[in-house]
Amino acid sequence: MKNSCPTRRDFLKLLSLSAVSTLRISPLFAQNNKRKPNILLIMTDDQGYGDIRSHGNPLIDTPTIDTFAQQSARFDRFFVSPVCAPTRASLLTGRYHLRTGTHGVTRGRENMRENETTIADVFKNSGYKTACFGKWHNGSNYPYHPNARGFDTFTGFCAGHWNYYFDTTLEHNGSPLKTKGYIADVLTDHVINFIEQNKNLPFFCYLPYNTPHGPYQVPDKYFDKYKARGLDDQIAAIYGMCENIDDNFKKILNTLDRLNLAQNTIVIFTTDNGPQTKRFNADMKGKKGSVDEGGVRVPLFIRWTQKIKPREINQISSHIDILPTLVELARIKMPQTLPLDGISLAPLLQEKPEKYPDRMIFTFSNPRGKNKFIAGSVRTQKFRAVNQSKNKWQLYDMLADPGQTTDIAETNPDVLNKLRSAYLAALEDVTKDGFDLPTHIGYDEWPLVVIPAHEAHLIKNRKKGISYISPNGWANEWLKNWTDTEAYPQWNVKIIKPGTFDVTLMYACKPENLGAEFQLKIADQTLNAKVTI
Repeated sequence: MKNSCPTRRDFLKLLSLSAVSTLRISPLFAQNNKRKPNILLIMTDDQGYGDIRSHGNPLIDTPTIDTFAQQSARFDRFFVSPVCAPTRASLLTGRYHLRTGTHGVTRGRENMRENETTIADVFKNSGYKTACFGKWHNGSNYPYHPNARGFDTFTGFCAGHWNYYFDTTLEHNGSPLKTKGYIADVLTDHVINFIEQNKNLPFFCYLPYNTPHGPYQVPDKYFDKYKARGLDDQIAAIYGMCENIDDNFKKILNTLDRLNLAQNTIVIFTTDNGPQTKRFNADMKGKKGSVDEGGVRVPLFIRWTQKIKPREINQISSHIDILPTLVELARIKMPQTLPLDGISLAPLLQEKPEKYPDRMIFTFSNPRGKNKFIAGSVRTQKFRAVNQSKNKWQLYDMLADPGQTTDIAETNPDVLNKLRSAYLAALEDVTKDGFDLPTHIGYDEWPLVVIPAHEAHLIKNRKKGISYISPNGWANEWLKNWTDTEAYPQWNVKIIKPGTFDVTLMYACKPENLGAEFQLKIADQTLNAKVTI
């Protein structure tokens, strides 16, 4: 293996119409039997629009995805959020991620507010068996954990990335699970087992693969193949990871065929953001983290054999549309939820575009808990207005200039003003409930709470005194350079049920530092201890 705009009032009106549209029942999708359709929702991690052979990349092989795309409704203007956790929050709730409290990818900013209703909640309440296999990235403890968000079964990990992809230890329903083999292969095996066990029941299976996100680790046969094509180590590993996903996707589709479930299973393939490195991306501007087209335009393929006609769909759509679309396709009851931002894509799947609204889709960057300035963009069918830095808006004609090479803001001030006003109204609305979701302690159903170092806020009077191993404090990192007694890490917690708790601190220190004292403080209570072993 190798490592390598409308007014605020108009905006709210659109939200209201969106919520109503999700309840419409379409004759095209009426069932001839009582069996509800199964749902298989696959989302890969950091696989860009260009990481698919049929999207024009001659250096990558993805035959299963290419064939599947030809069997599917292909949404060619489908948009997500710029990075991982925000896309997941929007996909799961049908709401812009800032509404849910998710506003980043580390430090607990990935947590999703407990009063949100997820797509798994909706399908579980309708009698579906529900499961999630892979990278969750929307909170690691109750009530943010997938087992608290409507999933009967969860196997994978909750952080933003995993450190090692071979023979690793994952989590199964809150307990450690030692695995054998490459991580994407392991997750695929769990999916197949879940489908086999629930073949006689309607199921909702969410498969958020964690590849091709780094670290860039892949079985040798994939890496060697792409190195032989003259690619550098990093791209060879990434393309190898994408082909591994393709092979695993084939195993799952073959399982549906073998069990005679393919015709009654809605299969969705998409990805969570643009590519994380500079590589082929269909000449679009930007990559992961960008609010330009290349950071947020990704594949969306929806296949429902004999129900949905394969074809390309060019109307704009978004991750917030998946929940209302699946509710309508499955003809299940939509429960009372917080107002949705997404709308059903059923009119497009019915070939009735005249019933699909002319809309705006908003992209918000990560404010990291700050509202002073949040970069973002607005996409219509024709235009993208972009605000990457304060008061420096740009405007692009995406039909005439899909690569965003020419800023037309000065020659189209009315268009820009409309889109800018719409963005500012939307931003005010989606941020009104704030951020900074605490870790909950005291749930009877979740007695062990693990608070990782990377969720700490570092309190210090100057740059020195305590730090992470990198400036951002990514998942799985630890604290170091703790040289100042006035500096300390702080975790925001919420005590749900008072009680007496055992506390374990994981640390490493040099022998000469034995005897060092530390203090744990929560509210007005303190606990003092010494480093003894």
